[in-house]
Amino acid sequence: MSPESTGQNEHHLTVYRRGFRTWRGNRPFWAGLFTILGGLPIAYFPYANMHLGNMTIAMSTTAGAGSLIIGVLLVTLGLTMWFHSIVRVFAGVAAILLALISIPVANIGGFIVGFVLSLLGGALSISWAPADAKGAPAPGVQEEPRLLGEAPEYTQESYGTAEAPRKPMLFEAAAEADGGRHRAG
Repeated sequence: MSPESTGQNEHHLTVYRRGFRTWRGNRPFWAGLFTILGGLPIAYFPYANMHLGNMTIAMSTTAGAGSLIIGVLLVTLGLTMWFHSIVRVFAGVAAILLALISIPVANIGGFIVGFVLSLLGGALSISWAPADAKGAPAPGVQEEPRLLGEAPEYTQESYGTAEAPRKPMLFEAAAEADGGRHRAG
């Protein structure tokens, strides 16, 4: 065994941490976490009792059942984002709609805390895109934004050939080449 191989010498917590990092990277983890954390105050506050000295304040309202249903659905949608990431867009849209419904139904959306967390979780779920096996974004997802008129860089390493392909003609250059007119006109 060479001194560079650390496979058998790693601590079990390091192995679990790496496994969790891999699991977390393959799904909209933060979206699910924020959605779950948003559903908890929405479901909890209508049934909570606050004690101020000798006085008890009951937060229960007539919409307590609705608040409980919204909170449980948000927690379920957060778990769905974690374990069935293929339906992340549906879960994100449903989380946003439930967060909006929680404002009039569930004590101003769990005193704004649950509303904001659920809204953030739903938005993150909709915007999350899976990566390919190499860690790059999926096809159709642009890696870094480019300015208008800036061509992508081609290198020999990216294509594995001795000659890099020609740079594509950009819109401005094409419009200037024929005087700004269309071919037909």
